Amino acid sequence: MYQFFEILKYTLPSVIVFLTVYFLFKLQLQSEEKRKILQLKQDSKNIITPLRLQAYERVILYLERINPSNLVVRMNNPGLNVTQFQMLLLSTVRSEFDHNLSQQLYISSFGWNALKNAKEEVVKLVNLAVAKLEPNAPSTELSSKIFEMMVETQNNPTDKALEVIKKEISIYF
Repeated sequence: MYQFFEILKYTLPSVIVFLTVYFLFKLQLQSEEKRKILQLKQDSKNIITPLRLQAYERVILYLERINPSNLVVRMNNPGLNVTQFQMLLLSTVRSEFDHNLSQQLYISSFGWNALKNAKEEVVKLVNLAVAKLEPNAPSTELSSKIFEMMVETQNNPTDKALEVIKKEISIYF
């Protein structure tokens, strides 16, 4: 029995020291891991934030470019008839959209849906204006009809999407 107490006298403090060192190292490693994760998140945020801001800038530029007022003035070609001008306008809206598809990675689903809805509303506005005109009429009549319909409805298809995107930007930045 005496030998047992002698062995216990030496091993018990060793076990206590071992457990203390073990738990201290474990806490140190956990703390270091948390610090590394926090640093990675910060580094990621520093990289993603400029990309997100650039995406919002491009989305706003897209919405401004497909704004019917800007689109009609920018794409105006008096030598075209209504049908040709319609094809030009719709092609421009769709190609601009295709060019900006990757931006959906950086903006919210709600913002992206607002952008898609704005695009569809612009397409619908152009098609409704065309339906009220003769296909071979000059393109200036289509321009006038688009402006007239926007004034009648007091609705700019891109305004709501711009508002949504600007709210998102104010939340994140």
